[in-house]
Amino acid sequence: MEQNKNIYDVAIIGAGPAGYTAALYSARAGRSAIVFEKASPGGQMGITSTIENYPGFASVEGFELAMKMESQAKGLGAACKTEAVLAVSEENGWEKVITKKGEYLARALIIATGAKPRLLDVPGEALYTGRGVSYCATCDGMFYRGRDVAVNGGGDTAFEDALYLSNMCRSVTLIHRRYQFRAAAYLVKRAREKDNIHFILNTVIKEIKGQDSRLSGLILSDKISGKESELQCSGLFVAAGRVPETELFRDLVDLDQTGYVIAGEDTRTSRPGVFAAGDVRTKSLRQIVTACSDGAVASQAAEEWIEGMEEV
Repeated sequence: MEQNKNIYDVAIIGAGPAGYTAALYSARAGRSAIVFEKASPGGQMGITSTIENYPGFASVEGFELAMKMESQAKGLGAACKTEAVLAVSEENGWEKVITKKGEYLARALIIATGAKPRLLDVPGEALYTGRGVSYCATCDGMFYRGRDVAVNGGGDTAFEDALYLSNMCRSVTLIHRRYQFRAAAYLVKRAREKDNIHFILNTVIKEIKGQDSRLSGLILSDKISGKESELQCSGLFVAAGRVPETELFRDLVDLDQTGYVIAGEDTRTSRPGVFAAGDVRTKSLRQIVTACSDGAVASQAAEEWIEGMEEV
């Protein structure tokens, strides 16, 4: 195919840690790579206030780390476009990426669009996100050492978060909208055995309150009586699930029942030449460091795919 400025070896959709790592590894391998991001650099990492669990940084702002990753990828020759991808398809053995600004062709495609937390959609949530409201206990739990916190949810993640937080927080209140839990029985048993984990059931959060720009409490509503009450706490960890950004790829690769791209540790999807890296794929641990690992693996897998194409 005749070369032009819109043809690349590797196209990467998503500019989070997985996407940037894939870009810099591909660029270092001498491949032309392009990264697409619909919003700001870094994805969920870019809107995280402070990160303390990324190796090499005792503490770093999420946006600062995102800009460092972008700068490194660009410095090695990767192209970074702030363009929302509208569609992805196949064209004569190439992967076609369509945005409002044009069409791009690549020999390999890496899906790194991530997953976003499912929101409570209540007053105060957006205002206090990063200032008391968190969606990742392992990311932010250390900031609440010795304090009173709440966890919203009734599944495995909620209980895992509550157990994790109970080792550092003074108290953890688990709030669930039903009387029955969806979590595994052994997790429920472990949580009930902890003296500092408390339960409020058949209850939903109606509003998140704050003082001096920080979360200070929650307005709760009993689903049976309708009675409202206030719970004072310093932090709220929302464990209502995550939503993978995979709508674009429903007709391209196989997804599991929750919408995640089915791909193992080798990042290979059901479609040859298409790989999935980071939070968007089926995996047990979703962290910045594991996303970076996926990005490196996906880049290597894409390189092997391209080499195979060149040999034909």
